[in-house]
Amino acid sequence: MRLLQDSLDYVEGRILKPEFEERYRLFQDGQQRDDVLRDYMSMILWAGSRFVTGKAKEFLEDHPGSSAGDLLDHMSSLGQDALFLEALADRPGRYTIPRGRAETALWIERVIRRERVDVDDAAVEAHRIAASPEALALLAADSDGQMVFRAAELQRRAAGLDRLRAVAEDRTATEHDLQAALEGQHWIFGGRFVGESAQRRLVPGDEIDIPLIRGDGSLHVVELKRAMSLRNPLVKRHRGAWVPAADVHDAVGQAINYLVGLDENRQKIQRELGIETRRASAVVLIGHPAVQPDVPEQDINEALRTFNSHMSRVEVLTYKELIDNAERSLGSPEAGSSDISSHAGGGDRRPSTDRRVLLMGLDRRET
Repeated sequence: MRLLQDSLDYVEGRILKPEFEERYRLFQDGQQRDDVLRDYMSMILWAGSRFVTGKAKEFLEDHPGSSAGDLLDHMSSLGQDALFLEALADRPGRYTIPRGRAETALWIERVIRRERVDVDDAAVEAHRIAASPEALALLAADSDGQMVFRAAELQRRAAGLDRLRAVAEDRTATEHDLQAALEGQHWIFGGRFVGESAQRRLVPGDEIDIPLIRGDGSLHVVELKRAMSLRNPLVKRHRGAWVPAADVHDAVGQAINYLVGLDENRQKIQRELGIETRRASAVVLIGHPAVQPDVPEQDINEALRTFNSHMSRVEVLTYKELIDNAERSLGSPEAGSSDISSHAGGGDRRPSTDRRVLLMGLDRRET
């Protein structure tokens, strides 16, 4: 029975020919063990171990503060890139693993799905395109889509979003850390904004955390407060309902004072900096639902939305809601579905957007 099962496994490609022959060498006219195959297998294991060890040492030298999880993520990405191994014609006997090729395939797949291109299997098509320089060149020259360039931008955005999520879920992160993670990522706040102002001190005595510029040249103020390191609650119970707590009101009051100063100095700012501040608006980023684990995230969000509905120029968001909204804009339907406490409590973090979708795509391709 075992022989029959192994024979089926060999026919269907689940075991290799050398392994099959080694198991049943007694049935092959008393064939002795093949020393060449044994040495070949040992060399493969030695070379693989040496490669993994060398790459791990390189990563740790370049990233001395990395954790074991960071190292495993890096080695896993190397393994995914190995699927695109190339044998260059001008370098016989040598093989190349192009770094980032698996990530390129992931983003091509995401763009294909998002653009609703009619293909049988987006994962297989993305793998084919990413492995073919000619296909990449043709795609880059596509005047209708320019999908490669959009894919590259999506790749950059997702990487930045993962960095921001890590900082927002860090209980030791300061406002400065959050500001550094958000700088240069105005897209996270929505498509209304075209960039950031290089000038943050628009009014004497006030320094705006992130001054966003809308398409019409007007200003939008982003006021940053702590996320997971917020010391006080976001909401409190008042007459049977959840309402924003003191820290939220204080942050909104600070944003309003900024807007008053911008209104009063509008002409000077317009003349000297070319920024329109009349009726400028603001968003306050504060806290994370995991700051209050005893309050459902939905109740916190609803309390802030109710509060926002009565404000004309200032909006309040938690960092998690901002990040989840941005992740949905990248085409990830799973945004916001993960367990909050596992993120904030230092437990197992869910895979990044890139890695999660990539593994799903590769699983579909292999089956």
